[in-house]
Amino acid sequence: MKKSYIKLFVFEIVLFMFLILNSFVSSILNRYNLIICLVGLLAIFKYFFGFEKDRHYLVKDIIVDTIIFLVVFFLWYYIFGLVITFARVGNFYTAKAFFDILLPLTLSICLKEYLRYMILKKSEGCNILIVTTCALFIFLDITNSLYYGHYSSNYDVFLLIAMTILPAISTNIAATYLSIKTGYKPIIVYLLVTNLYVYLLPIIPNPNEYIYSLVTFLLPVLYAYRVNMLFNKLKKKDEDIERKSHKVRILPLVCPAILVVVLVYFVSGYFHYHAIAIASGSMTPNVRKGDVVIIEKIDGKYDQLEEGQVIVFRHEKIMVVHRLIRIVKSNDQYYFYTKGDANEDEDGYAIEQSDVYGIVNLKIPYVGVPTVWLNEL
Repeated sequence: MKKSYIKLFVFEIVLFMFLILNSFVSSILNRYNLIICLVGLLAIFKYFFGFEKDRHYLVKDIIVDTIIFLVVFFLWYYIFGLVITFARVGNFYTAKAFFDILLPLTLSICLKEYLRYMILKKSEGCNILIVTTCALFIFLDITNSLYYGHYSSNYDVFLLIAMTILPAISTNIAATYLSIKTGYKPIIVYLLVTNLYVYLLPIIPNPNEYIYSLVTFLLPVLYAYRVNMLFNKLKKKDEDIERKSHKVRILPLVCPAILVVVLVYFVSGYFHYHAIAIASGSMTPNVRKGDVVIIEKIDGKYDQLEEGQVIVFRHEKIMVVHRLIRIVKSNDQYYFYTKGDANEDEDGYAIEQSDVYGIVNLKIPYVGVPTVWLNEL
């Protein structure tokens, strides 16, 4: 083994030992501490090994195709969200969120991928160093989870493996392969988009743990496969011709993207009308499990509600669709009593006016069956 390889191997072993201490003794790699650590590692690396420029000539084409790949993925992911429902994201457009979350996450991704690229560049195709580098960055991604996690049950261990370890493995294998093949810039674009969208978009799909782990595990694999196919294709074609084809391919995505945005906002309740899937049989036979109902928001007009209407309200953080059977007004406040059509007794609680969401105006039979099935997994 070359002397330079031995020095790199020692560098990685020392870093491994530090990560082991961080995982099981005292975790310090949080937010800006991680950034300071990465900057220090880059400074040490530059002193002992030096930096090299990224000379991959197909980088711009790969980045454009990365953006197209991500647009297509999010189109399908949000269409799938119409089935699995959506979650609203908190407001991260604040100075505190920017400095506490967005900035450190962005800097850590950029610094990690630059460090990965430099290590791999100096490895010069040495398989042992490539494998240890990949393992090192996997460990770097899961070190805080190992320290802060509570694993008192098999389910906790499952969540650690499915939602942290497996995605970290697939992401870092893909990042290591692509860093060698195309340089660090395309993978930085990919990681920034896939990590930041949950903070920057107001609505995101809300899959259960099983679906989420599957998506986060497979997406890097699909991305690496796509880039590999494109890389081999670009090496055989004229670069300018391929760039023109990218522009042509982006345009057909605009109309589907607009349509998906409208559908997502409709299902998520941002419009005056909203759609939800029925997850129980309490309103059978008028509204069955798996039907989708269209809701008109009440917008504070509680005096317009009438007995006999089917309303939607929140009860213990769950949206319930039941029939209104009695209205009581006390001290300028309305209280509503409801009952499921299939239930013998009325609901055993009064609904405050602030918990009433809207009135059911229309139902679409069976459209919500996939949503119900997936949420019951």
